[in-house]
Parts: sequence; C-alpha cells; structure tokens
Amino acid sequence: MTIAGKVAVVTGGAHGIGAALAKKFAAEGARMVVVADIDGQGAQKLAAEIHGFAVSVDVAQEADVRRLVEETIRRFAGIDLFCSNTGIFADGGVDTPAATWKQILDVNVMAHIYAARAVLPGMLARGEGYLLQTVSAAGLLTSIGSAPYAVTKHAALALAEWIAITHGDEGIKISVICPQGVRTNMLLNDPENFLIEGSVSAEEVAEAAIHGIAEESFLILPHPEVAEYFRRKAQDYDRWLRGMRRLQRQVRTRRK
Repeated sequence: MTIAGKVAVVTGGAHGIGAALAKKFAAEGARMVVVADIDGQGAQKLAAEIHGFAVSVDVAQEADVRRLVEETIRRFAGIDLFCSNTGIFADGGVDTPAATWKQILDVNVMAHIYAARAVLPGMLARGEGYLLQTVSAAGLLTSIGSAPYAVTKHAALALAEWIAITHGDEGIKISVICPQGVRTNMLLNDPENFLIEGSVSAEEVAEAAIHGIAEESFLILPHPEVAEYFRRKAQDYDRWLRGMRRLQRQVRTRRK
C-alpha cells in the first residue's frame, strides 16, 4: 500500500509517535490526514500545520471512536488507513489498583477493539482497508517493572493477529509497530529508564511505518534486534525467562 491519495486517521495524533505518523503521511501525499486526540487543541494545531482535519476524541469511549469514524467517512468518503496509536503506561505489578488496570486496558486494548468494530464493516464492504496499530516490543517480549503495560500490549498484539488471520483473505491488511524505547514524553519523563540507551526518535518510527506499510509487513520493528530477541524467546522460553530475570536485577540495581 502507498499513502499517496489515501485518507488516513491517526489516534493519539497530536503528540509523539502519532504526530510523527500524521506528518509523515501528509508528506507522503495523503489526500487527508485526520488527527484525532483527546488533546483537541493539540490536534487542531497539528492539523493546521499539515493541512489535515482535527477531531477531539477519547479513544477509551466507544461512542467517541465511532463518531470519529462516521465523521471521517461523511467528510472524506471513506477511510483507507486507520492508525490506532494511542497508548498509556502505568508502573506496578499485579497489586496495581483496579482503577489503573481498567484505565490502561481501556486505552491500550479496548481502543483497538472499538476502532476495529467501527472501521472494519466499511472496509470489508469495499474489500480493502488497512489497520496500523502502535503496540510495542513489550507485546512481543515483556515490560520490566510494569505488569499492566506488558499484559495490555500482549493483548493488543493478539487482537492484531486475530484480525490478520480472520480478515486477511477479505482484503484487510494490518501491521503492528513494535519499537523498544522511543524518545517521547512517555520515555523521557523517566531519565533512569534503561530503554533510553538505544532509543529512536518518533520520526524514525514513522519512517519504519511507511516502509512496513509499503511492504504490507505484519511486524514493523524500528529496532531490528527485537526480531532476534523474539526468536530467542520462542527457541528456548526458559532460558529467555532466566535472561529477563537477570536484566530485571540489573535494572533494579541501576535505579538504587
């Protein structure tokens, strides 16, 4: 798939990876880029910059996501590419408060489900459409120190796999972006995070996304080494778990 002439929607589009994706799609000649974000003013600012269209959306609310899809279709006669990009992070283990679990599940998992529910019927009726989900390497590997992030990112990846298997023969394409550290506020607000070393910019993630979409690759890996880590995990799960426990000890020591 090429972006030129297409209508693309980007949730979480006002900042970070979402903003980089929106700018890149516009630069690649998209007919329209819809910048959707809970930060309505930020979405308006970026949309004005790239000659796009802004919508204020809380992706944790299904009615908001459905309104986003309906309004985009009404104004621009369809959606070619829907980028479900919004994500949040929460530290903690299984004892993380239930309210926090619900919040991160709503944003990191249910938002993808709401997007698929809203956009797939139209795409299936046309026999074509592309979904792009910003997941994380945490969905393939795990997240040191955050059970909620690890669990929700695994779930988001599982949903994307299911969509690829279930609707791949009906013209639906789907890719997942799975970076490690990305230099956005989510990472940089924690200066001790071990992922800062080796991190990439949001613009590098967007560039990787363009290449992945062009090749219609399911896995888009801005950090190519993640493929090797994933291979090692599958090859010897117990050895991988021991290695991750060792990494966890190193991270904890570094933070002391």
